[in-house]
Amino acid sequence: METVKRFVRFIRYNRHKKLSILAMIYAAYYRLLIFMVPPKYLKPKWGLEGEESAEKEVIEIYCYAKKVSYAVNRICNKTAWESKCLVRALTAKKLLKMKGILSTMYLGCNVEDGNMTAHAWLRCGEMYVTGGDGKGYAIVDKFCS
Repeated sequence: METVKRFVRFIRYNRHKKLSILAMIYAAYYRLLIFMVPPKYLKPKWGLEGEESAEKEVIEIYCYAKKVSYAVNRICNKTAWESKCLVRALTAKKLLKMKGILSTMYLGCNVEDGNMTAHAWLRCGEMYVTGGDGKGYAIVDKFCS
């Protein structure tokens, strides 16, 4: 019953239904790819390695990037599968690329209490779409597309 109520609320109140549905589909797709395929085969599809997108964009691009950020983070918080930073960054990157918007995905690492942690975040212009701004993480690689 709760699932039906949530679905009705989604249909009734979500102004960006298509974007949300695409975010869910791509989040599932990228999670499955990360789970099933070794990273060395995935990296060539992430974009131009070592390149960055422009530092400035026009306001319309920032408006769309904000919608993408909201949709991806909202959907990924509610998925039945694990949708952490890399899944979110790849999903948002794909949604932006579908509109012809360039973005840069960063992969970084950090050492906390003797444990190494990895993180991925996405930047479009001056705006960080997913994963925050990466403070505290050393950039290991970056991909532009």
